Amino acid sequence: MALHVPKAPGFAQMLKEGARHFSGLEEAVYRNITACKEFAQSVRSAYGPNGMNKMVINHIEKQFVTSDAATIMRELDIEHPAAKLMIIASEMQDAEVGDGTAFVVILAGALLECAEELLRLGVTPGEVAEGYELAVEKCLEILPSLTCLEIKDFRNEEEVVKGIRTSIQSKQYGHEDFLARLVAKACVSILPEQTTFNVDNVRVCKILGSGLLKSEVVQGMVFKRQVEGEITNVKKAKVALYSCAVDIMQTETKGTVLIKTADELMNFSRGEENMLELQIKAIADAGANVIVAGAKFGDMALHFMNKYGMMAVRLNSKFDLRRLSKTVGGTVLPRMTAPSAEEMGYCDFVSVEEKGDTPLVIFRMDGKDSRISTIVIRGATDNYMDDIERAIDDGVNTFKSITRDGKYLPGAGATECELSRQLAQYADTLPGLEQYAVRKFATALEMFPKVLADNSGHKSTAVVAKLLEEHLAGKKNSGVDIESESSTCDAVAKEILDLYVCKYWGLKYATSAAATILRVDQIIMAKRAGGPKARKPAGSDDES
Repeated sequence: MALHVPKAPGFAQMLKEGARHFSGLEEAVYRNITACKEFAQSVRSAYGPNGMNKMVINHIEKQFVTSDAATIMRELDIEHPAAKLMIIASEMQDAEVGDGTAFVVILAGALLECAEELLRLGVTPGEVAEGYELAVEKCLEILPSLTCLEIKDFRNEEEVVKGIRTSIQSKQYGHEDFLARLVAKACVSILPEQTTFNVDNVRVCKILGSGLLKSEVVQGMVFKRQVEGEITNVKKAKVALYSCAVDIMQTETKGTVLIKTADELMNFSRGEENMLELQIKAIADAGANVIVAGAKFGDMALHFMNKYGMMAVRLNSKFDLRRLSKTVGGTVLPRMTAPSAEEMGYCDFVSVEEKGDTPLVIFRMDGKDSRISTIVIRGATDNYMDDIERAIDDGVNTFKSITRDGKYLPGAGATECELSRQLAQYADTLPGLEQYAVRKFATALEMFPKVLADNSGHKSTAVVAKLLEEHLAGKKNSGVDIESESSTCDAVAKEILDLYVCKYWGLKYATSAAATILRVDQIIMAKRAGGPKARKPAGSDDES
């Protein structure tokens, strides 16, 4: 008879073999807080214009060198359940605003760090969470009064540059003016009259070589590939789009052809050729002089296309084909039939150009009605261009937020400092235990100017003390000056501006994540299922 080892009595007795269970303050709450603190600590050093880069090598050994919190979190497979809650909050921020992911993680980490001190003093986690919720309500009340600028005319490039600059500066310090102009030009040129702005309509094409300052905006689309036929440029092009191959048509069902004589063989192959020529002639007669296909071009089809002076472009991605159809205003046809006038697209200029040693097919739209613009980035390494792309992505998302709500708050830690000062005053009016939590919330907000000063190599305690002194004197736009040693500056005068919606949602999500983590008093982990992990469905190129 096998030896039977009895289980320990209590909760563990009810669980399956191998399950883990933690409960109480020491085991569950402090453990969660420590994990979140560690995680926030690593994101903290990447915050602000002088934030350090992280080198992340993900599970498929792709290397990322970036200070963008969203990318770091996406590529690290974090397993800890409490840290995952913080990541979910920052993902929500990314979906809502497209920027400010580091803000959420750092604030949630700081709130939990402050909560730990209160818990050690004997305040219950529930009371701390309630206090934090009171504090965030007060913050959201105060926020509108701190607004320092509102962009109403988002078709004015100069205004837009002012609004986008700060979000790009935090990723690419030193190139923010040039990149902000690129993004503003790309976004304003495709802004529709009635409908809302779509982030996906600003494409990015990365080409190795030259330097960042050689980057440019192209109205239309740019593809890194060669054309298939002989013709390399067409002006005032009429574009026919096909999702099928441009080749001799295959029959739907299998058939056997019995050929007895050489003449029959000649006639059969000539018949196939004539049929293909008729199809391509019909497309040429319809007025099309550029054919774009989602599959291969046959040799015989290319011969006839060269004969009729038509350009052939092949796109492997169905998403690219879809976007191009939107750009040129055509319809993607599933079979090789002659397109009608409505189904054909129009493009001012289609040409093959070379940048560095990369061949490009460019579909240019010179008119006002361009629906898609492409920012062509130049740079020395792929990693560097990836980082520039992330900065541009933040800029485009900021533009989208401006079109919804153009209100701005002073940046450089000024908003957080002013909120901290007003919250400390508000805490004095509260009678219960919540006042301690509200005071700790105010302390947590001071983390941002402290981190900005630390990352810039200044004495953070001296900077924060000076800032609080200026805010008490009524200078509510006073923020950290990262350029001069341990000093402050007027954030509005320096045009360091943060989006109102970014701070609004950031405060909400960070507090809700911290409160959720504090209210957890038991962690029960089932035994992992054996065998290999289930495969995830293969995602598409960028529209999964």
